[in-house]
Amino acid sequence: MTNRILVTGGAGFIGSHYVRTLLGATGPGDVRVTVLDKLTYAGNPANLDAVRGSAAFAFQRGDICDAALVDRLVADHDQIVHFAAETHVDRSITGADPFIRTNVVGTQILLDAALRHGTETFVHISTDEVYGSVDHGCLETEPLNPSSPYSASKAASDLLVRSYHQTHGLDTRVLRCTNNFGHHQFPEKVIPLFITNLLQGRSVPLYGDGGNIREWLHIDDHVRGIELVRAQGRPGEIYNIGGGTELSNRELTERLLAACGVGWERVDFVADRKGHDRRYSVDFSKIRTELGYRPERDFDAALARTVAWYRENRAWWEPLRAHEPAAA
Repeated sequence: MTNRILVTGGAGFIGSHYVRTLLGATGPGDVRVTVLDKLTYAGNPANLDAVRGSAAFAFQRGDICDAALVDRLVADHDQIVHFAAETHVDRSITGADPFIRTNVVGTQILLDAALRHGTETFVHISTDEVYGSVDHGCLETEPLNPSSPYSASKAASDLLVRSYHQTHGLDTRVLRCTNNFGHHQFPEKVIPLFITNLLQGRSVPLYGDGGNIREWLHIDDHVRGIELVRAQGRPGEIYNIGGGTELSNRELTERLLAACGVGWERVDFVADRKGHDRRYSVDFSKIRTELGYRPERDFDAALARTVAWYRENRAWWEPLRAHEPAAA
């Protein structure tokens, strides 16, 4: 039996990699995929070029807040994997409205359609930021304490997803990931921002004392985890997923400088931003124990490959940065 999967936000960084993997040589082979994406600034049709010729692929440009469109698409699919979201902390601080609209209202519209049409499985992609700043690896059962409008909107959508399982019995599964990195990531996120700045001869901004800590997850490992949760996860459950490498921002900067062959003279120390939590960290023993997940990508080797990809694919990212000021 072929599973018909609706992937929201499938032209973005994580969603497109998931789609390419599902329809690639190592994919399950029993799926048809429709991508629904609004193609805002971070959604790039070129991210789907590798699968565009597949008979198992379809693309629909549109907004998850368009209830009529969502209803029509959900009616024709068995499962939903929900990536679509506004994701940048700084943007949420300067204007929260699109975050609430997309991340909360859009998720509710999808859930209502899933309920009406008997969707078999609804996988919701979330973030470790919903836990707030922590001093230990959080379990899935720990309280949510978001700091920014972005993370608050994701926490709200997590709770909505969970409520549709508890109230209606909808098979929902939530995956909370740590910081992702890899090829095709829009250059507003720290790793591609630093790489592309350095490749263009620009400086890079290091916030505060550089002591903020993040755990890094390569996109390949994240996508494997998503597919494990879709195919084998338990209804109503939440799963944390991480890559197992925690670094301070200063340590990450040091690695990026070395990978790009430049020194600390290219670093600008700037005041810390609002909503910049000190440490994110998750305990991902649940997905390891229940579903057999293990991170496979060595961080340093994967970082080197990521730098090489941006160096070799300027045609992909240079147009995205062409209208920015020369100083970062």
